[in-house]
Amino acid sequence: MTTDLRILLDFDGDRRDIADYERAGGYRQLTKALAGAPEDVIAAVDSSGIRGRGGAGFPTGRKASFLPKDRKPAYLCVNADESEPGTFKDREIMLRNPHALIEGVITMSFGIGATSAFIYIRGEYRAEFEVLMTALEQARERGFVGADVLGSGYDATVVLHRGAGAYICGEETALLSSLEGERGQPRSKPPFPAVAGLYAAPTLVNNVETLASVPYILEMGGAAYADIGTERSKGTRVFSLSGNVKRPGNYEMPLTGTLRELIEGHGGGTPDGRTMKAIIPGGSSAPILMPDQIDTHIDFESIAAAGSMAGSGAIIVIDDRTCMVQLALRVSEFYKHESCGKCTPCREGTRWGVDIIRRIEMGEARQGELDLLLNVCDRILGNCLCPLGDAMAMPVASYVTHFRDEFQRHIDEGGCPFTEHSPISGLYHEPAAVS
Repeated sequence: MTTDLRILLDFDGDRRDIADYERAGGYRQLTKALAGAPEDVIAAVDSSGIRGRGGAGFPTGRKASFLPKDRKPAYLCVNADESEPGTFKDREIMLRNPHALIEGVITMSFGIGATSAFIYIRGEYRAEFEVLMTALEQARERGFVGADVLGSGYDATVVLHRGAGAYICGEETALLSSLEGERGQPRSKPPFPAVAGLYAAPTLVNNVETLASVPYILEMGGAAYADIGTERSKGTRVFSLSGNVKRPGNYEMPLTGTLRELIEGHGGGTPDGRTMKAIIPGGSSAPILMPDQIDTHIDFESIAAAGSMAGSGAIIVIDDRTCMVQLALRVSEFYKHESCGKCTPCREGTRWGVDIIRRIEMGEARQGELDLLLNVCDRILGNCLCPLGDAMAMPVASYVTHFRDEFQRHIDEGGCPFTEHSPISGLYHEPAAVS
């Protein structure tokens, strides 16, 4: 299987204009779906084996099948609140191929019997919002969105809703609360959104890349799509490659590829002859992998077996200039700031984590505080309503585990030994907080 196979981004330039998209076969699968039975759409998606591309990796067809058939209304919500640090693939799909998302949204809405769909887009994505707005207007004018779609008798309303810059609203139940006009905070589960989601109605929540793949799955056929990838990780995925690489960017690859093929083949490897120090394989919330794990395959199971998670598909390369304590501080500061404060382990645990790491970086930590930091991470893990607390604890714990000597040097030497050359140095000069 070639690692250059592309499906979602298999074109040069962009297809923002509906005429360009239609010339490439756009909206044909929606037309065919409307002529058939709704359950045929879900069956095709289920047979493709595609798993959610937002982070959890749950099988998309199975998730759609959880919605009760005898309860109406039902809703479809698109999670376009792409806020995981290092992740920028959904924004490229919305910018370059917006009609694929719209076609996927209408087709899946028809499949689950929903007449209203909501695209919840990150507030900072102003350009992407405007592109989607224009694309939606074009689709309405052509009869693909609105009342009586293509004369089928099926009505489809699509609402484009801008978030207000809260990372937590990328969590599906917090997103639903925000859509309802409430504070964006996660809800207890069960009930799950498939049973009681938006306005307490059955709701399917999917990621941008997942839904934009639906027209291509229907065009290829579920079985043909399932032939791409591994036994349990099907199809292609768009990976956001960043950090210390020569050619950062989004690269679509079949899930049979390896981190080496992505980082060295597509990304050109580390610049200036630098030595690779670590790899973040799934966004900033993922535990790190080490350079000797670069031949790990990029499917969900292989990355999990290596000790991390595929997450949002963001691959961040770290070279030998980086101070891991500074990186831990940057990551933990982000999650502390973005915690919604609803549950104690996350609200207090992230604060404790930041305070300890800051003391280590400033050379003010006492012996034994590394173990205290790991203890704090352990008390957070698995004890929060949503994964945000874990998103801070998992990577920080992995940094300490793999680079404990580096953390210990900060304590023993009374400061950071990398201040002069670390690319993220000079960020934290405020006095250490006192617990």
